[in-house]
Amino acid sequence: MNIRPKYIATKPLNVTATLVAIALLLFAPLLLAAPGAQQQAGAVTYRPDLSYTLKTHIGKEGMVYLGVGGAIDGLVNPTLRVPAGAIVQITLVNGDGAEHDLSVPEFKALSDHVIGLGASSSIVFKADADGSFPYFCTLPGHRQAGMEGKIVVGQEKPASSAPKLPDVSRDPADLPAAVGKRGPMHVRVDLDTREVRSHLADGTTYTYWTFGGKVPGPMLRVRVGDTVEVHLKNAKNSRMIHSIDLHAVTGPGGGAAVMQVPPGQERSFTFKALKPGVYVYHCATPMVAEHISNGMFGLIVVEPAGGLPKVDHEFYVMQSELYTTRPFGFHGNQEFDVARLLVEQPTYFVFNGTVGALTKDHPMRAKVGDSVHIFFGVGGPNFTSSFHMIGEIFDDVYEWGSLQTPPLRGVQTVSVPPGGAAMADLHLEVPGKYILVDHALSRMELGLAGYLLVTGPKAPHIYHANP
Repeated sequence: MNIRPKYIATKPLNVTATLVAIALLLFAPLLLAAPGAQQQAGAVTYRPDLSYTLKTHIGKEGMVYLGVGGAIDGLVNPTLRVPAGAIVQITLVNGDGAEHDLSVPEFKALSDHVIGLGASSSIVFKADADGSFPYFCTLPGHRQAGMEGKIVVGQEKPASSAPKLPDVSRDPADLPAAVGKRGPMHVRVDLDTREVRSHLADGTTYTYWTFGGKVPGPMLRVRVGDTVEVHLKNAKNSRMIHSIDLHAVTGPGGGAAVMQVPPGQERSFTFKALKPGVYVYHCATPMVAEHISNGMFGLIVVEPAGGLPKVDHEFYVMQSELYTTRPFGFHGNQEFDVARLLVEQPTYFVFNGTVGALTKDHPMRAKVGDSVHIFFGVGGPNFTSSFHMIGEIFDDVYEWGSLQTPPLRGVQTVSVPPGGAAMADLHLEVPGKYILVDHALSRMELGLAGYLLVTGPKAPHIYHANP
C-alpha cells in the first residue's frame, strides 16, 4: 500500500513580520531591563538602583512609617536619600493591620492599598528632579496623624540657599502676660498692617494681609475699665486701605468708622473697655470678608477686675479659611479667589494662618500636672468651628468669650462662630500627643490640625494599654 505524504498548505512568508519577531526575541530582555521599565506579574523585569522598605506602625508616636533594614532600620518616617536620576523602589509592608498606602506625588507614584497584617505593595519611579519631596499615606486623616516623611534627591539644598520668606504663622505661645490685679489705667496700643508673601503650605506660597506680619494679629490684653488708645499704621508699600474693628468697643464700627487708613498713613481712636470678655478684632475695609480671609483678625482679651485664674501655660489659637484659585496642595503661588469666597467654598482651613502652623512649626508644649488656658477664636470669615481636643476634656469653657458668666464644666466640644471666641481650661494628667481639631473632621484634610505635646510620667491608673 502506497502511503503518500500529506502536505499542509501555508500562507506566503511575511518577511517584515518575521524580522520584527526575530528582533523582539533578541532584544526583549534588554528592553525590559531598561531603567523605568514596568514590572510584569511573575517576573522581575528591571533592577532598581536603590530599594527601601517601610513598615506601617501605630504606637505612641501616632501612625507612622518605620524603616526596615540598613541605615533606616527602626527609624520613624525616615528620610530616604537617593542620587539624582536613580530608579527607586519603595516597598510598603502593613505592620499594624489597618489600611494604608504610600504616595510620592512629585514622581506620580502611588502604591496599592495594603489591607491586613503583612500585606505589601511596591512603587517604582525615576528620581528625575532634585530637591526634597514628601511621601505620605493618602487615606483620610493618616497623613495628619503622622504618616509623612521626605525623600531627598541629590544634594539637599541648605535652607539659606532657598528664597527666604517670612513666616506669618503665629506661635500660640506668643501672647502678652496676664494683666492681674491692677486697677484701671490708660493703655496705648500700637498696631501696623502689612501685606506679606509667605508660605501657606509645603511648596505653596500666598500673599497675606496682616496685623503686624503674623496671623492672627497680636493678642491685645487690657482690664475692664481701662481707657484704650489704639493707633493703626498702614505700611507705605501696601496696595490696600486697611482698618480695625474691635468687638470689645462700644461705638460705631467698633472703631472702623474712624480707622480707615490709606497706605503710608496712621489713624487713632480711644475707647473705654466696658465689659470683660474674649473678643475678636478684624479689618473692616470692604470687601471685609476678603481682608479677614487674607489674615486680618486677632483677639483682644478684656480681663475682669482681679484678673484671670493663674495657670502654668496660656496659648493663643485662631481658625480661619482661605479661598484660592488652585486646589488644596497645589505647589507654587496661590492667589485669592473671590468667586469661591462668595459661594463659601474654601480650599484651606487653618489654625494660626498656615498648614502645619501648630503641628510642624509651633506645636503647643506642656508637662503632666500643668494647667492651661487656651484662648480660641474664629476669624472665619464664614465657618463655625466645633472646637475639640482629641484625648482631652475641657475642665472649664467660657462660652462665647464671656468672662462674666460661670464656665461650663466638663466640655467635650464647643461651638465657636465666625467672629466669636471662647476660653478653655485644661489640667493635664496623661503624657502624649493631643490633637486640636475642628470636629467637622473633613477639614483636617484641608490643613486644620494642631498638636499639644505633653511630657512627663505615665499615669496607668488613668490610661494604659491592656496586654
